[in-house]
Amino acid sequence: MSNNYPKLHNAAWPGLVGKGPDSEPPLDLDTMLDLTAAAEVGGIKFDGIDLFLSDPHVSIDLDDDGLKCLADTVGGKGLVVGSVVAPVWAATGGGSAMGSAEERTAFVAQVRKACTIASGLRAAGARPYGIVRIDSAAGPAEWAEDPAGNTQKIAETLREACDVADGFGERLALEGEICWGGMHSWRKVVELLELVGRPQTLGFQADMAHTLLYAMGYNAPEDALLPADYDWQDQSKLDDALRTVTAALRPWTSDMHIAQNDATVKGSGSHDKTGRHCLPNDPNGKLDLTKHAGFWLRDEKGEVTKAFRHLCWDGCMFPNAVMQDPQTWNDILGAMAAVRDAHGWCEAG
Repeated sequence: MSNNYPKLHNAAWPGLVGKGPDSEPPLDLDTMLDLTAAAEVGGIKFDGIDLFLSDPHVSIDLDDDGLKCLADTVGGKGLVVGSVVAPVWAATGGGSAMGSAEERTAFVAQVRKACTIASGLRAAGARPYGIVRIDSAAGPAEWAEDPAGNTQKIAETLREACDVADGFGERLALEGEICWGGMHSWRKVVELLELVGRPQTLGFQADMAHTLLYAMGYNAPEDALLPADYDWQDQSKLDDALRTVTAALRPWTSDMHIAQNDATVKGSGSHDKTGRHCLPNDPNGKLDLTKHAGFWLRDEKGEVTKAFRHLCWDGCMFPNAVMQDPQTWNDILGAMAAVRDAHGWCEAG
């Protein structure tokens, strides 16, 4: 019997992230659900979708009727919900985790709302696994004005968020991405997680496109593992660098995105520059998705960790024409299925 875990999810947020008045229009949630449900490769389909808890997809102030409607809508497409993104940023009602008392209170309030929705979906039988994703809601330049002090503030805010999550039986994960202050390098993420000290509640979300930039030291040259003039034909150096990153962060990793990157950054709409997601078969992609996913999914002895129940694809800031092409999702699903074949496991039922 072929591997049936981890389950394979698409992400809804590429329909929103980098879209808007200063870019392309967003793709609504129904469109993202339809594209996800329609994809099929060799009889394999997506098992679920991960959600962005922000308008116009899912209101963070969703009421009980809205929650039931959401569960029914997703289930009606033959999908389940996995991880959800808490809109902790000032632009969506939250605030900086290292900001004023009011900003930090707003950050925690958004985590509370997200946990309410996440646990409600779980209670409705629509969400069998997954985490609530957060970040620092602050930029690296702001953080650099007072690295030690700001890291302490972020850690204090995250501990409060952990208390909230514990009350709902939820787990949180920090999104590893170069655009978040205090989390913009692999080493700084480890330092922050250790400072918070809540490993049962707060983990790390690995996105392969973003963690490649960790190895490059894009926003933290002091933590770079690849030289500035790195020759991308030398796969051994890339493998060594990614092994260092994954060895440090794998023990904390509770959620994972399969994603490709061409080793450049991209911003779109109002979104800051961050890892440029590519299609899995992009000739400029620098990652061997199946091999390098194994660095996260297997431990130092080569054993499958089974640390999380699903994988998600992240393709933020793809053009709408690419996302509305059904072949896009078949290619993505095929790449994810290959990862599961190589590093997954089989369970009955």
